[in-house]
Amino acid sequence: MAKAELTTVVEPKCLRLAEELAYELVDVSLDKEPGGKYLRIYIDKPEGISLDDCERYHRAIQPELESYDYDFLEVSSPGVDRPLKKDRDFERALGFEVEVHLFKAVEGQKTFTGVLTDYDKTDMVITVGGTEMRIGRRAASLVKPIVDMDGVQDVDLAEDENATEGEEA
Repeated sequence: MAKAELTTVVEPKCLRLAEELAYELVDVSLDKEPGGKYLRIYIDKPEGISLDDCERYHRAIQPELESYDYDFLEVSSPGVDRPLKKDRDFERALGFEVEVHLFKAVEGQKTFTGVLTDYDKTDMVITVGGTEMRIGRRAASLVKPIVDMDGVQDVDLAEDENATEGEEA
C-alpha cells in the first residue's frame, strides 16, 4: 500500500467509521517490520478507550480494509503519553509539561522539557526554566506530554489475602 493510498483512501474510511462510533481517529500508520506490514489505527474518546472499544472498531473496519495490502491490523488507544501531532493535541496540552525532541541540536541539545504555553500552525512555545523557547513544529521529531506518576496511587495486583476462594480480590 502506497502512502498516498493510506492518506487518500484508508484514512478517510477509518475517520468515517470513528465518527459513526463516536470515537476520535488519532492516527493511522502503515509500519514495515520484520514480521510484516502493520496497519495501526489509534482511536480515542474523552473517557478513554477500552479493550471492548478497540475490538468493536476492529470488527467494523476490517471488512472495509480487506482489499488493501497489509499483514496485520492493530487498533489501540494512543496512550496517555501520545505524541502531539495535530492542533487539538497541542490545545489539550497547553499549560502542561511536554518533552520536545529535535531533529537538529540547539545549543548542543536535542531534547527539551518545559511547559507548553502557546502554539500556532508553524511554531510552539515552551517555557524552560523561566525562559520561553519558540520552536518550529517541523523542527521537532517528537513532542509528547510528560506523564506525572507521582500522584498515582500504587495498585497491588496481588490477590487480596482476605478474599475467599472463588471470590475476586
